[in-house]
Amino acid sequence: MYRVLIGSSIFLMLLSACASNEVGNSKDVNPDAIFFDYKIRGEERDSDVTVYIQYRMGGPNGTTLVLNDPAKVELDGEKIPVDSALLTGAYYESRNPSNGFVGKHSLLFTDVNEKQYKEEFIYQPFKLKKGFDSVVHRGDIALDFEGLGPKEAIRLTATDTSFMSWDINEIDTAIDGHLVIPRKKLNNLVNGPIILLLSKETEMPLKNGTKRGGRIVVSYGLQRDFVLKDQDSE
Repeated sequence: MYRVLIGSSIFLMLLSACASNEVGNSKDVNPDAIFFDYKIRGEERDSDVTVYIQYRMGGPNGTTLVLNDPAKVELDGEKIPVDSALLTGAYYESRNPSNGFVGKHSLLFTDVNEKQYKEEFIYQPFKLKKGFDSVVHRGDIALDFEGLGPKEAIRLTATDTSFMSWDINEIDTAIDGHLVIPRKKLNNLVNGPIILLLSKETEMPLKNGTKRGGRIVVSYGLQRDFVLKDQDSE
């Protein structure tokens, strides 16, 4: 079995093995020791954009923190409530309709001493300019995008239904919105149903973080399903 992709449940288990899922209180922690972890996730097939936030003690793998009054986090002026899960610990999550979420947004963290840390990010989805055929014959696959900059890194993942193939999982570069999947890369795939995932992930350092710092990761993805066939097949 040579799959390069793993299921979401396994992925969460692997994450939990690396990062603590313990829960503490922000009132018991020096605010300068808090690490900010901001993730903004969107997908073409999802009607919502998820803003997922964790505060951790000491670094990216430290104990997760519940913000005690007056500490709080706000998205565009709206306070985000706390939640928790066994695998992840404490987190703050906001789901927002994707149709109205394009553009600039702000995240405002207030610590227990009422000191504020403001961060801004831009959410900009991308899309394919043309439709995708339900049947694709082996050959170069040209992809043209809208919503990308002059030079953007795109993760390309393609999987088939065979457990004996290596699939495709790599990062390529779209130049002026154009990217080509060469025919030779399709040799990793067997004929039949294919799931193609195209995703962009941008990680930015914080501009107004604590001494421990943090990160903002904005990601967006597209999925296309098609049947792969040889050139001479009907």
